[in-house]
Amino acid sequence: MRALLPLLLLPVLLTGCDGDKNGGTAAGLDAAARVWGVEPELVYVTKVSGYTVFQQSVGEYDDEFAAAYRSEKGATKFGLFVGRGTLTAENCPKQPLGEVSDKQVTCEQDGDAWYRKAGASHEYAVPDDGVVIHLIADADKVDRAMLRKAAEAVHRPDDAELAALLPATDGADT
Repeated sequence: MRALLPLLLLPVLLTGCDGDKNGGTAAGLDAAARVWGVEPELVYVTKVSGYTVFQQSVGEYDDEFAAAYRSEKGATKFGLFVGRGTLTAENCPKQPLGEVSDKQVTCEQDGDAWYRKAGASHEYAVPDDGVVIHLIADADKVDRAMLRKAAEAVHRPDDAELAALLPATDGADT
């Protein structure tokens, strides 16, 4: 499954923020982050009607928190990546868009977020207090409006959302 993670998440890049804004308890975030091998401040989720998180995709990818969301019919997907960094008008076009490093990145500010496009991929990137949350998808499969909704719904997970992301256990470490 780890080998498929880059493919599942190729359309999405998300970088996150500090704090537990509307999130779960600090102990819950710390425990979940340890399971995934990431810093607690990088753990974010989103909610978009018609999409659910692909639990097996949740974890660390290239020093970022990553999760893939797929449509309930399984036909489309987008990725969420959260990593440390900043995004400004000056550095936005210089930062690669996910795995697409050989194409020019265009940037358009949209409220507090950036709409970015390179090749066949596009994303919404939301900078927040030293982290950037990236929501990436194939532009031919997931439209901009849906990605924007995902960006607007990004938040720190509550304890129930954390539990739903974690692999099932026999009651240990939960």
